[in-house]
Amino acid sequence: MLQNVVPAEVSLVCVVKPDEFWDKKVTHFCFWKEKDRLGFEVILVSANKLTRYIEPCQLTEDFGGSLTYDHMDWLNKRLVFEKFTKESTSLLDELALINNGSDKGNQQEKERSVDLNFLPSVDPETVLQTGHELLSELQQRRFNGSDGGVSWSPMDDELLAQPQVMKLLDSLREQYTRYQEVCRQRSKRTQLEEIQQKVMQVVNWLEGPGSEQLRAQWGIGDSIRASQALQQKHEEIESQHSEWFAVYVELNQQIAALLNAGDEEDLVELKSLQQQLSDVCYRQASQLEFRQNLLQAALEFHGVAQDLSQQLDGLLGMLCVDVAPADGASIQQTLKLLEEKLKSVDVGLQGLREKGQGLLDQISNQASWAYGKDVTIENKENVDHIQGVMEDMQLRKQRCEDMVDVRRLKMLQMVQLFKCEEDAAQAVEWLSELLDALLKTHTRLGDDAQETKVLLEKHRKFVDVAQSTYDYGRQLLQATVVLCQSLRCTSRSSGDTLPRLNRVWKQFTVASEERVHRLEMAIAFHSNAEKILQDCPEEPEAINDEEQFDEVEAVGKSLLDRLTVPVVYPDGTEQYFGSPSDMASTAEHIRDRMKLVSLKRQQLRHPEMMTTES
Repeated sequence: MLQNVVPAEVSLVCVVKPDEFWDKKVTHFCFWKEKDRLGFEVILVSANKLTRYIEPCQLTEDFGGSLTYDHMDWLNKRLVFEKFTKESTSLLDELALINNGSDKGNQQEKERSVDLNFLPSVDPETVLQTGHELLSELQQRRFNGSDGGVSWSPMDDELLAQPQVMKLLDSLREQYTRYQEVCRQRSKRTQLEEIQQKVMQVVNWLEGPGSEQLRAQWGIGDSIRASQALQQKHEEIESQHSEWFAVYVELNQQIAALLNAGDEEDLVELKSLQQQLSDVCYRQASQLEFRQNLLQAALEFHGVAQDLSQQLDGLLGMLCVDVAPADGASIQQTLKLLEEKLKSVDVGLQGLREKGQGLLDQISNQASWAYGKDVTIENKENVDHIQGVMEDMQLRKQRCEDMVDVRRLKMLQMVQLFKCEEDAAQAVEWLSELLDALLKTHTRLGDDAQETKVLLEKHRKFVDVAQSTYDYGRQLLQATVVLCQSLRCTSRSSGDTLPRLNRVWKQFTVASEERVHRLEMAIAFHSNAEKILQDCPEEPEAINDEEQFDEVEAVGKSLLDRLTVPVVYPDGTEQYFGSPSDMASTAEHIRDRMKLVSLKRQQLRHPEMMTTES
């Protein structure tokens, strides 16, 4: 053990024996025989004789010397020093291996070397901390000595240990700094590789499964429900893409942080990765947005088409139901409703065309991001469907317009029918009023022949008015027959209007003929009476004709009798002209005339009476 531990500079080793050792049997040690082999002399001495070989100032108190020394303290420091030396030396070898391995060789060898020896067996920070503490103690070490406070200098081995520790610390700091740089480069390279791996994962998924999902979705559906189903499927695709877009955002932030760090050697690669990632993500996002907009436009198109179809169905249902309006107001309301519905259909069809054209424009842009896929077939199906829907709606609208025109014509004919019936009823009323006026107001027969002739002429004009009214009513009723035939409805003129018109006209005709007969008789009466009553001496023979007197008397009596006879209508009913007082007044006037004629007759028979009468 002495050979292994004690340095070669040792020339003498003193083995100190306790005092009790000498009291025992003397034992001879033949150390001197080993001097040549050991390289130093070994002697066995007692403690009180030790000063023969070593100065007292170099011996501790245990051996009778004055040297102040704490062996346990020295031993502890020595153990710390030896441990630090061992650990630092081993750590230096490991760090040198790691650092040297990272400085030489190609990239694959460097990565392999770093991977195998990347982590040292001990923590460099801990070893450095231990070395700094040890150096601090070695530099500050002073003996506070014994109780007397005698100070002393460090041991020679401690003084020699200081430069060793400092040298080891310097070497450790240097290698550890290089090691930290290697770790930083390795960490940066690892982070870069992880980013590159994640970037390729995102790119590969978006250009692979993500693009395949979009390639498989080209239809727009043929109804609202089909479009909604496609939209729901697209939302699922968007949900899957959103997860990868979230990864893209995170990677973009990491790349931006590395770019801000400013490592020139990685700038080009990082920018290339960032550009590649951004291009793929933005292209995929734009495709998703385009698909979403296309499906939204298709949904709106089918929504407008469905609304328009419902409007056309409602209009067609309204047109297919045969209506029988009660009056012209109902017809006008029906026509107004038809016009409103047709206008609403026009607006709906215009909206459908706008939506359809917008959808066709979007479909035509699909080829710009078709990934080389031939979308001619899919686009043709979509285009044919859209154009087919618009053409179908146009044809349905045209059919409804034709039916509306027919219904409008029918409604206008019905308006004319109602108007004709209304005017015909009015003609009946007018004719009734004329009949009533004839019977109640046309009672006078005139005071003389001239006045009676005037009354006859007025009566004929009055009859012409009645005839025009009757003819107008008949024409209106004939028009209703034609309109009913055109409308294919039961002849409404067979109701009470035509019988009423004919009945009133027959009554008017009977009354008019009676009025004419009375006026003609009155003219004859007044004319004959006036001839007799006129003083005409030039023609005495005419006056003396008895037949004239008889005729006037006969006509007067007949006229008086006719005034008492009522007008008998074809249905057997009777009606008198005017009131009884009117008839009595007229009869009284006729009787007065008859009395004058009778008096004239008597005068002619008895001339002597003329003087008396006069």
